[in-house]
Amino acid sequence: MGYGIKLHVWGERACFTRPEMKAERVSYDVMTPSAARGILEAIHWKPAIRWVVDRIQVLNEIAFDSVRRNEVENKISATQIKSAMNGRDVVLNQTAPEERQQRMTVMLRDVAYVIEAHFEMTDSAGESDNPDKHYSIFSRRARGGQFYHQPYFGCREFPASFELLEEGAEMPKSFYQNRPERDLQWMLWDLEYGAEISPKFFRAVMNRGVIDVPNLHKREVRS
Repeated sequence: MGYGIKLHVWGERACFTRPEMKAERVSYDVMTPSAARGILEAIHWKPAIRWVVDRIQVLNEIAFDSVRRNEVENKISATQIKSAMNGRDVVLNQTAPEERQQRMTVMLRDVAYVIEAHFEMTDSAGESDNPDKHYSIFSRRARGGQFYHQPYFGCREFPASFELLEEGAEMPKSFYQNRPERDLQWMLWDLEYGAEISPKFFRAVMNRGVIDVPNLHKREVRS
């Protein structure tokens, strides 16, 4: 176990998309571990460290909104962009009616969480890398509201605000702290990169607002 941190994060909207949904974006009930890791990495990440999410505490009542948005079907190809750069007459906008599709997004409203996590040193750590150094860097950046890129809740259009919870600080109250255990079913844990990209899932159970996140190599995490 490496150096641990607690980060309070909140925002107006969030969408942690279920991978089984194809055309429509439908959010999980709560933040996924991979989304929590992404927020931590937005504040501080180096090849020398690997963030591990231990627990996610759900603070606000789970509530959904749904919207329909006009989206484009395809990306502009690299070939078209290169042709335009070479001076050829290429249409790069995607205003044609057949390129546009109206899709539903089911998102979360008024979200707030506490991410409990730690980092571990990796094989890429150099002689100057040590846990004290990276813990100090993360803590300083989190206290000052600094980040490498804007942290977000699942989609870049849903920015996340954050605050470091110092050691000994009182934990924010959860709407679910006195409510019965809630089974959130199978949830995406993360993507494992190797010869192929393999999604990993775990059975998420919320107990008094807290979801304990298992280790990748434990049996409750499945492909």
